[in-house]
Amino acid sequence: MGGGLALVGAAGFGFVSLAGHTLPAVEFAAITNFYLMVNIIGPGLFSALEQETSRSVSAGLAGGRALGPIVGHAWKLAAGLLAAVLVVLLAVSGPLTDAALAGTWGLVFAVLLSVATSAAVYLVRGVLGGTQRFNGYAATLGAEGLARILPCVVIALSGVPNAVGYALFFAAGSGVGALAGLLWLRRPSATSGPSATKPTGTAAATTETTPDVPEALPGAGREMARGFAFLVGGTVLMLVVMNVAPIVITPRLGGDAATAAAFGSAFVLARIPLFLFAPVQAMLLPALTRAATRGEYGEVRATLRKILVAVAAIGIPGVAASFLVGPWAVQVVFGADVRLSGTVVGLLGLSTIGLMVGQVLQPGLIALGRHRSVTGAWLLSAVVLVGLLALPGDPIRAGVTAQLAGAALVVVIMLVTLSRALGNRPAPTGTSAGVAAV
Repeated sequence: MGGGLALVGAAGFGFVSLAGHTLPAVEFAAITNFYLMVNIIGPGLFSALEQETSRSVSAGLAGGRALGPIVGHAWKLAAGLLAAVLVVLLAVSGPLTDAALAGTWGLVFAVLLSVATSAAVYLVRGVLGGTQRFNGYAATLGAEGLARILPCVVIALSGVPNAVGYALFFAAGSGVGALAGLLWLRRPSATSGPSATKPTGTAAATTETTPDVPEALPGAGREMARGFAFLVGGTVLMLVVMNVAPIVITPRLGGDAATAAAFGSAFVLARIPLFLFAPVQAMLLPALTRAATRGEYGEVRATLRKILVAVAAIGIPGVAASFLVGPWAVQVVFGADVRLSGTVVGLLGLSTIGLMVGQVLQPGLIALGRHRSVTGAWLLSAVVLVGLLALPGDPIRAGVTAQLAGAALVVVIMLVTLSRALGNRPAPTGTSAGVAAV
């Protein structure tokens, strides 16, 4: 997982860096917006599919249920959502192209391609994560990262850099990751439980049922669809909070492409820990779901506390580095022509830590069946963020303020909700008895 995360992070970092050093400011601003839109639309919708698939598969394994119907429901949800999203994007493609993509229709096609490939890779990752095949999950990350960055390096070295070429290869990378995951699903599973006792030499074998394995519970498909619907809304809102500021700030800067490109680069730099941290949910959610399904709420508390301590240990030095060397890195690494203040870059880094905390708390709520609470937290955060982005005055200041307020609000709401949810559960027993509540 560590190697896969490194490759995905390097691919995103390298993609923006190569574009910044080889494209004119106007095209680079469009590529930055494309990059942020891809991270809103694709993961925003289909990481919810991954999480609900992983939760359902994990709960099915813990309850001794067959996985075939669960995976079948997930495929139907993926296909239906993909069709709906493509229709909506085509309907708004005109204004989208003019406002954020510098009038380049090739970038719109790249956005559509990224949605299709995201649907595939997140569904595959949901099955891999739920069955704890984390080596296979890592393979999807590594394949995606390599398929994204290597062609972009070739384009940069060709002497004829092209924004559309960069975008198309970046979007296609998720499809390569999905293929790697499908190949891994053909391998036998080491997951314990009734579903793992079946022959699993092919992908089909992982979804077939046998007489000694109970079928899915009645209404499980509807329950999964409801949970998925809440998570789609919550995850889209989450990624709006994470990424929308540069897209709103760019037109507010009145054609100052250099400042827009610098702010977009600083935003991407500050968000790198967040993009790298996202797959940690894939490992966290199955463990929390199994513990919650078995009534081991002390284990839920202990796991969340450990991850939150790790976030603090990583995040605090990262924020300090953003304040001290962030402006220099934006100019040197991304080729920005405008030097932003250390306060701007540092506060963007601080907001990233808040969002990482939200990503830790969210799987805890999902494992406890609090999908609606997840959506509500991100909704309130998004409303506050958009309102602050619209404030008159300096657009950069508005963007930084909005990010800080949105991140802080979602953390407070999730902490309160999770504390109440765990407080209403039976007291932990055994070795978990001494663990404090979150």
